[in-house]
Amino acid sequence: MTVQTSPFFADHEQVVFFSDSATGLRAIIAIHSTVLGPAAGGCRMWNYADEQSAIDDVLRLSRGMSYKNAMADLPLGGGKAVILGDPRRHKSEALLEAFGRAVDSLAGRYVTAEDVGITVADMTVAARRTRYISGLGKTGASVGGDPSPKTAQGVFVGLQAAVAARLDRSDLEGLGVAVQGLGNVGYHLCRNLHQAGARLVVADVDEGRVARVCDEFGATGVSVDEILFADVDVLAPCALGGVLNARTIPQIRASVVAGAANNQLAEDADGARLQARGILYAPDYVINAGGIISVAAEYLGGKSESDVERDITRIHDRLVDLFARAKSEGKPTNVVADAMAEERMRRAADRAGRVRAA
Repeated sequence: MTVQTSPFFADHEQVVFFSDSATGLRAIIAIHSTVLGPAAGGCRMWNYADEQSAIDDVLRLSRGMSYKNAMADLPLGGGKAVILGDPRRHKSEALLEAFGRAVDSLAGRYVTAEDVGITVADMTVAARRTRYISGLGKTGASVGGDPSPKTAQGVFVGLQAAVAARLDRSDLEGLGVAVQGLGNVGYHLCRNLHQAGARLVVADVDEGRVARVCDEFGATGVSVDEILFADVDVLAPCALGGVLNARTIPQIRASVVAGAANNQLAEDADGARLQARGILYAPDYVINAGGIISVAAEYLGGKSESDVERDITRIHDRLVDLFARAKSEGKPTNVVADAMAEERMRRAADRAGRVRAA
């Protein structure tokens, strides 16, 4: 199988493979669309089973970034990078600098930031070799920095919108929420939920993370095999993708799915499966846009921290509109979200075409 025969290839503009034998870097950068602006999306470092798994992942993630940025009304297209390797064993400053050179070679068509397996400190190292990077440490009154808390805040306000739409509740007091994955975003989401009075059930492959959240927020820890099927009101997937599928959906007990993970649906048909079960799904690339909103403000400039906070709260309103449209049209929420994002991208392409023609 090749890039163009992958089931996740969606007329991507450019897919570039990078290799640097001196540092061990093996990376792929996928640019899905630049119709709205430079392709923006984080870099993920993961110990993929094989190269095809990495190709499929970067293709899905980059397309999702196009839709995410379109729905967030950002002047950015969609792209993503993956580095093949175990971040705990294979990461080095030399490798990160080599990745920075790879990003720089694209001359601004792709703008990177951190994602799974990559930290703010890692991006700071990569920034030695490229200026096409964001999500760096904050200095003074500047906006930006670690986007994880901003992603969590967006998921939190989006979760509130979903609870209101599906459960007719304006508060989260006593509401059961199962959080799968307690990394940076999952941890901050748990903190927000705890402060709002939610009852937390949590799981992570790292037992230390579970212990921390249980200790700080009074959560109940369960195994990673149980978390998707916990007896709760809301399921918040905050780990890797593909957890909502033909096998898991029939066993989910929650009425709402609202989490930070990218590509939560294993396939588009899973949106219809959730709808058939009466489970309201908040499309991942709509609800988890807080991080890219912050990263965009840092990279593009011209916005204050209060502007970023205001833009993140709009995730709530976008989901309210999306849920209403899905209900009116009788369609799964992921289908409606895709149509809305594609419509915005088409309008931008049409405008660009008229400008070129003139």
